[in-house]
Amino acid sequence: MTYPLVSELAEAGIPVTVSCRVLKLARQPYYRWRNAPIRDADILRAHRLNALHDAHHDDPTFG
Repeated sequence: MTYPLVSELAEAGIPVTVSCRVLKLARQPYYRWRNAPIRDADILRAHRLNALHDAHHDDPTFG
């Protein structure tokens, strides 16, 4: 994901508009990400992966 790069460039003084144009990104998704960088779907996916990992660790023949 290149949105953290856009944030770093913005802190360095490069306008978000210019960074998004050069990286061929739309500005609206960047601002949406900036307001909520971790989506609910990502959290749910992480919980599911942790459950699968725990199940496999407890019984390697499962999963």
